Amino acid sequence: MNTAQFVQLLHSELKDTDGAAQYKRHIIRFKNRRDYAACVKQIGKLKPRLPRLGSIRLLGIINAISCTLSSGSLLLRIPHVCSVETDVKMKIHFLNTVSALPSQKAKSPGEQFTIPWGVRHIKAPQVWRKTKNGQIHIGVIDTGVDYTHPDLRHSLSWGVNLLHHHLPPIDDNGHGTHIAGTIAASSRIGGIVGVAPQAIIHPVKAFDQQGSAFVSDIISGIDWCVRNNLHIINMSFGMKTYSKALKAAIHNAYRAGTVIVASSGNEGKKAAVDYPARFPETISVGATTKGSQIAAFSNRGRYIDIYAPGDKIYSTWPGGRYYELSGTSMATSHVSGVIALMLSSKPTLKPARVKSILKNHSTVLRKKSGRSAEIREVHALLAVNAVLKPKASR
Repeated sequence: MNTAQFVQLLHSELKDTDGAAQYKRHIIRFKNRRDYAACVKQIGKLKPRLPRLGSIRLLGIINAISCTLSSGSLLLRIPHVCSVETDVKMKIHFLNTVSALPSQKAKSPGEQFTIPWGVRHIKAPQVWRKTKNGQIHIGVIDTGVDYTHPDLRHSLSWGVNLLHHHLPPIDDNGHGTHIAGTIAASSRIGGIVGVAPQAIIHPVKAFDQQGSAFVSDIISGIDWCVRNNLHIINMSFGMKTYSKALKAAIHNAYRAGTVIVASSGNEGKKAAVDYPARFPETISVGATTKGSQIAAFSNRGRYIDIYAPGDKIYSTWPGGRYYELSGTSMATSHVSGVIALMLSSKPTLKPARVKSILKNHSTVLRKKSGRSAEIREVHALLAVNAVLKPKASR
């Protein structure tokens, strides 16, 4: 079967919407770049005559496409198709509890800015004079960001809305704005300051108002971040299901030199971590409390690379407001901020080296004992000092 015949077969299997229950989104991967490119070319050529082809999403980072099909089994028989998997959903990682109520620390004009407890705890303020103020670019794959928030005005750049391509990545949930504030809020007066106030956030809206996203949305977001040469990708979300396609996207981004930081999950499990945090190419993050204890809700165990403040974290919220949220999402944003501080001094650091420095130059909360893994909490000052040493360039 040639490529044109394959695309016509694909068209016959396509569904415009998710209306019928038997139709599900699928991710179709090709065996190599050549076959993928040939398919993309044919889709473009046949689209005027076969309009349903317009619903296909291209996932170039893994030589794949995603679309809604009645079944993917027929396509598996095609020689140049590597795999077909159901496109499942995942959720953002935060606790919808009383800690998510609006904070009472309202700001009034002229009041000095606040440094939230987590930012102070990891010693980020002691680093700000040491870094070279290099602008590190961070892709926040999340629910979008509130571009009008005064504390984020100097921290935001262009982004993308993967759900509605004709719209900007505006936050209709709040989670993404909260994450962005912890990473890089830069209020001059009356607001808050994040871990890396000189960093630049690129919002990638992949999650809907309910905090859900398909794996293909995440892969598309990773693709966008890599193509735009961003230094870091913050992933404050996860799922229990293993995905070959997501694994491939994470691996290819890692090979491209992108540092990927992911939250471990909020089920309080002792030996389980959600995907994508469980992939070795990521820096997986668990959450701690003000007392430097592992938060009860945080997943833990040997799959966690580093812990960070994640309990009752005060940060930006849409509408110029501030909320306290808890979750491994909040911990992940602290770690992304520390990595931005590290890279601002040495932007050529590779992802493996970043992870090594982050883990080896941190606060030991509990030493390894028997089968118990060592527990380390991120420490911005120690990590940046290690980067500034000549050997860190390797």
